[in-house]
Amino acid sequence: MGNYLDILILAMLAAFIIFRLRSVLGRRTGNERPPGDAFSRGAETDKSADKKSRDRDNVVALPERDETAAEKPAAKEPKTPLEKGIAAVQAADPSFDEAGFLDGAKGAFEMIVTSFAMGDLGKVKGFLAKEVYDNFADAVEERLKGKETLETTVVGFKDTSLIEARMADRTAQVTVKFVSEQINATRDRNGAVIDGDPEKPVDVTDIWTFARDTRSRDPNWALVETSSPN
Repeated sequence: MGNYLDILILAMLAAFIIFRLRSVLGRRTGNERPPGDAFSRGAETDKSADKKSRDRDNVVALPERDETAAEKPAAKEPKTPLEKGIAAVQAADPSFDEAGFLDGAKGAFEMIVTSFAMGDLGKVKGFLAKEVYDNFADAVEERLKGKETLETTVVGFKDTSLIEARMADRTAQVTVKFVSEQINATRDRNGAVIDGDPEKPVDVTDIWTFARDTRSRDPNWALVETSSPN
């Protein structure tokens, strides 16, 4: 009996000690962080910060694009009378291009000269101002009255240059010097050569002035004046 009482007292004492420990230490609920969790979260935070820092280090800052700055070089200030004239024409007609104009002028020159020689001005009437057309038509009529024929072949161009440009009100006027190599021969009613040489090309210099109303939708230029250097 005495031994049983001793065991009972020891059991009660052990139960009391366990109860006190649990009240002090608490119980696990399954929601506790695993050992070292606080450090691992700190490490993840440090890794994230390091990654962002590395990302920033890998970014190359590019200069911001200036949308207002033109990418093409600034046009030079016109100085000569010709440059100022071209600038005035381009201000009235932004589509005007000197190189493109000269290419078109060469084509018009060859077509007009050939049509004049053949006595067929109908094909080029739209490219001639009325005064120029009338002068050409009079020359063709005089040639036909004399039973003469004109043979003209434009072999090529040695020089085609723009020598003057200006604005007259809203009308652009551009003057071109043509130095062409031509074969010209005028024959009488019997076919005999009375002027020129059908076998020998010669250099011919012509000064032609073209004009266009910049307010018109018609893009064509008209020949308004012809001359030869003195």
